[in-house]
Amino acid sequence: MNVEEWLNRRVAPWITALGITPRSVTLEVRGRRSGKPIRLSISPARLGGKRYLVSLAGERGWVKNVRAEHGDAFIVHGRRRRVHLSEVPVQERAPVLLAWVSERAFTRSPRRAARLYFGLEVPTLEDMQRLAPKHPVFLIEERHAG
Repeated sequence: MNVEEWLNRRVAPWITALGITPRSVTLEVRGRRSGKPIRLSISPARLGGKRYLVSLAGERGWVKNVRAEHGDAFIVHGRRRRVHLSEVPVQERAPVLLAWVSERAFTRSPRRAARLYFGLEVPTLEDMQRLAPKHPVFLIEERHAG
């Protein structure tokens, strides 16, 4: 594991779990092979009063783990909360993807984020609809103890 992988896999989830990063959280989900908790730092998208997790790199391990756990996971940001992650149908993903890009204005240029993750200069809703099948999106639903 190189330094960048170590930072992304070990340090970033620990920092976001502390709750000191305003726009990122730590996703914790059980590994489908190991059965051990897997943690990663991720920046949710916000749209219409709801929060979503977007897989910018497509069908990644965390996406497969969430599916294997039927959406059961934890979000850690200052405190650990049980959540259910419901996969958003492909035809409903484009507005969420566009919202994710728009929110990057707080951390970096939205154009830079659009270019880096989607290969676009100024994305439109139509662009995001075309790319939606490549980017799984999950609605974050709070689970209350009970």
